[in-house]
Amino acid sequence: MKLGVAASSLPREAERLAGRFIEFLETGDVPEDLFTSDVFCDFTLPKWRLQSQGIDGLVALRKAGHPGPGTVPRWRCDATESGFVLEFEEVWTQDGENWYSRELARADATAGTISGLSVYCTGDWGSEDRSRHANSVRLIPQ
Repeated sequence: MKLGVAASSLPREAERLAGRFIEFLETGDVPEDLFTSDVFCDFTLPKWRLQSQGIDGLVALRKAGHPGPGTVPRWRCDATESGFVLEFEEVWTQDGENWYSRELARADATAGTISGLSVYCTGDWGSEDRSRHANSVRLIPQ
């Protein structure tokens, strides 16, 4: 197991690590020992793809898209043999506008530290996009 834990505790360790990753997403601050020094991120958004290498590069990539703090009000974590898959929603305010996005991240981890991320994002939805969506689509409550 790359997470460095027994198979029976794999879901618990993945959820703990995902929780620390969510702390990074919400604050922009990197919790100690969350990432390896050479962490790689491959970030895909509608019609574009970005990458970073190292903690400083990952933080710069994050802050370029989400410069301020926000919240992750809903998320789901599924353990994998090499880390976890995290489905999540983010909300934040920037320049007086409220924003929303849905994302999926696959994390590779070694000994409880994230070494690689692949992130897929719907793109950032401002109030106009959210309003147009609410007026056009009825989502099924879950």
